[in-house]
Amino acid sequence: MGIEAVTARPQSDLGPEAAARLSGWLRDYQMLPGVPDELFDVMRRPRADWLELLAGFAEYPEAESRSRFSVATRHIRDTGVTYRVYGEENERIWPVNPLPLILGHREWAAIAAGVEQRATLIEAILQDIYGEAKLVESGALPAAALTGSVDFVRAMRGVEPPGGRHMPLYACDLGRGPDGRWWVLDDRTQAPSGAGYALENRLVLSRAYPALYNRMNVQRLAPFFDGMRKGLSASAQRSDPRICLLTPGPFSETYFGQAQLARYLGLLLVEGDDLLARDGKVYLRTIAGLKRADVILRRVDADYLDPLELNGASQLGVPGILEAIREGGVAMVNMPGTGVMESKALLGFMPKLCRIMLGETLKLPNVATWWCGQPAEQKYVEDNLSRLVVGPAFNASAGQCSRSRLIADLSVEDRESVSAWLRDRPGDHVGQEVVRLSTMPVLRGDRLEAAPFVLRVYAAWTPDGFRIMPGGFCRTSERPDARAVSMGEGARTADVWVLDDKPVEGATLLASHDDVKIRRVAGTLPSRAADNLFWLGRYLERAEATLRLARSLCTSLMVTETAIHGSGETLEGLQTLLVGWGALDEDALGSGSLEATVSTLRDEDADGSVIRLVRAARRTAASMRERLSADFWTLLLGLETELAATWPMPRSEAEALGQVERALQVLAALSGLAQENINRDAGWRFLDMGRRIERGINACRMARTFAHEAATTDDLDLLLDLVDSQITYRARYLVGLSMIPVRDTAVLDGFNTRSLAFQVLTLKDHLAKLPTLLDDGVPEEPHRVLLPLSTEIETSEAASLTIERIAHFEATLLHLSGVIADRYFLQGAKAVPTIKLSGLG
Repeated sequence: MGIEAVTARPQSDLGPEAAARLSGWLRDYQMLPGVPDELFDVMRRPRADWLELLAGFAEYPEAESRSRFSVATRHIRDTGVTYRVYGEENERIWPVNPLPLILGHREWAAIAAGVEQRATLIEAILQDIYGEAKLVESGALPAAALTGSVDFVRAMRGVEPPGGRHMPLYACDLGRGPDGRWWVLDDRTQAPSGAGYALENRLVLSRAYPALYNRMNVQRLAPFFDGMRKGLSASAQRSDPRICLLTPGPFSETYFGQAQLARYLGLLLVEGDDLLARDGKVYLRTIAGLKRADVILRRVDADYLDPLELNGASQLGVPGILEAIREGGVAMVNMPGTGVMESKALLGFMPKLCRIMLGETLKLPNVATWWCGQPAEQKYVEDNLSRLVVGPAFNASAGQCSRSRLIADLSVEDRESVSAWLRDRPGDHVGQEVVRLSTMPVLRGDRLEAAPFVLRVYAAWTPDGFRIMPGGFCRTSERPDARAVSMGEGARTADVWVLDDKPVEGATLLASHDDVKIRRVAGTLPSRAADNLFWLGRYLERAEATLRLARSLCTSLMVTETAIHGSGETLEGLQTLLVGWGALDEDALGSGSLEATVSTLRDEDADGSVIRLVRAARRTAASMRERLSADFWTLLLGLETELAATWPMPRSEAEALGQVERALQVLAALSGLAQENINRDAGWRFLDMGRRIERGINACRMARTFAHEAATTDDLDLLLDLVDSQITYRARYLVGLSMIPVRDTAVLDGFNTRSLAFQVLTLKDHLAKLPTLLDDGVPEEPHRVLLPLSTEIETSEAASLTIERIAHFEATLLHLSGVIADRYFLQGAKAVPTIKLSGLG
């Protein structure tokens, strides 16, 4: 195609540079032999929708295009959009292509109709196999094709699902076959993942290219998620249900996507330990006692849901939850047992089952599949091994073939092994036609290249029937010959733009004002979230205190007027604190202040080093990403990155001091965000309580170290530095440093925001605002510990304050931390339903 044809398009009006750029992309684009492509038709003519998209990209100068996408993808890095490859400890940054997959409205209508039909068919099959089992009785579906799967949950037979549906949420992976039609590669019926990532991909590209996004009439995702949320609510028994998203936890491969979905839909993100099954119901452990969980959207495979009835080794589920489902005490989405429909053993039966159950032919055909549990099919696979893929029939097959293999690519020895597997356990294997995926254009550097792709499409049951997400989750392969695409094999992702033939109205999740009950608190805080917030506060405060110690250590030998702590007992006390906190190894003490400062900041082996504390804070924060703002997460990740790698190794005390000061500034910014950008609900209180307890403990420990009876002026000056009270002290006392006033400033002064007294007063206020389990007027244990401490501090006189009393204050704060954990955090079997609640029901 020439430049003239491109510039003739009336909607583009491309300049010479843009036209040349577009023409070069099209001219150099190499299609894979014998594989259909999204950009070009069979006559190698560019399709109109793709031409409009690429023309829009070409209009951006090259530097601006890169800059726009770089700004958008920086959001991915800064906010910690990640995924995890199974078996790996570290997370990877989410990889997004600058170009979306484009689907016209007519083609999309056919895809949507096929996905809706398939979801309806699978629901009908599930109703039968967990109900009357007529398909098995009639021979239309062999019993072994079901019972061979670990995902067939016999305990769910005869159980009426909430709302009458086993599978309110469905997804399928699609690929375009050689004939140009879309084919179903896999069904996702158990706990379809990726919807949160699809939403994130849309946010990235719509931010990078907003004008192009709007001009091309891209259908919005919000109506799908709105319908999904309404469908979840409709499955509950109460009008204002408590809906939870059950996650395997932060080490799940797709944890960020789960957290993103929970945040967007307003769901509580919970783990198995957060829930308790009792008396045929499921409860959420909260700081106000047990609260009813009405609906659970699960991301935990069924086999791990209930260690009492299923996998006894599971630590991800909830003991007794299957009984609660049978009793109708909780709605589970999707129902346990739906995962059986993901078995490849069933793919070969789907065309016949569609005719039986719906009286229709499949609108989206399967990949041709032969289950070897039948003699004729087994023989066919054995006779045609050289041109088939052989793989496991079930998700957790007992056979030796744990993944699909193209027999033609195997050695003679491996082929003989596959033949032996088939003869030994034929029912554990399937044979499938080799699927060569179609390709779509991706930008690699300045070139447009063809990449095989897989499209995942979602369907959610709503009060108005199934709603199909207009778009989905697209994965592209980095390899030119891909027969399977997974995120663990170097794949990238792309947004999916479904184009409308008319302008698209803006859509959000905003509800009608008549449907919303006014609420000024976020709701009951789960115990695990309170636990994580509390320790997040403690880790951040300890990191700040350690940085202040490192700053003093760094300046101890610098030749400046303020360097008065460079030797003697003051320096020894400073070093003793760092060693006692685990921030510095004793072997590093003799290496000089620069090396000791660097070790305090970056020593990966020191439990109390700043990098270890910041990483502990990040791991804790990762368990509740849905509760933290993007700004908070960006600052925390940035600090970890700088401590770990970005900062160059300092060559002098001055450079090390600069790095310490920068880290303190980031922590100050995090503290400011916590104070100004987080609602004053229970979550904020636990975050602040963690900081206050840690700050109070640190103030006591520093006072005991540097305000002892034989303290020098250097000691007292350093103490005021460490508790950040130099300005406060010097504004009140003009006579210089003196023992009793310094002790009072650091410990007893209730007006000094850094003193122990201020922390205790703040803790007293926080505890007074938290809910109580019983409305009997009897103070709970945290109050019984804190009130005497508060009274003792308020009535103490500075002149009589001793090191022993300060140590007593410190021990009491440590005890208070324990009783707060005993009262508000996860209690296991000790949890009891609330008798009368002070907060929400």
